[in-house]
Amino acid sequence: MRVDASKINENTPYQELTEGLKMFAPATSRLFKTGEWRTDTPVWITEKCKQCLLCTPTCPDSSIPVVAGKRQGFDYDHCKGCGICAKVCPFGAIYMKEGVEA
Repeated sequence: MRVDASKINENTPYQELTEGLKMFAPATSRLFKTGEWRTDTPVWITEKCKQCLLCTPTCPDSSIPVVAGKRQGFDYDHCKGCGICAKVCPFGAIYMKEGVEA
């Protein structure tokens, strides 16, 4: 059975899901707000940021948007709070805060 990912939600019975929750349609990750898995939240200190963009390619969830060559805030809907961005920031412009609230 193949499932339309846009119709999967917390009320979907397990009998209607694919084995291993395999997805067969492209770009379905945008439909799922995986940020609710987060236990720690990255916080961006704009005053310390030098726009080096080292954090952006290291984010495994592409949760650091860049517009016109400058990083923006976090996409907390998809950030899982891994903390890699805080580790790679050479300017201390990102730190991890306990909890899911920014």
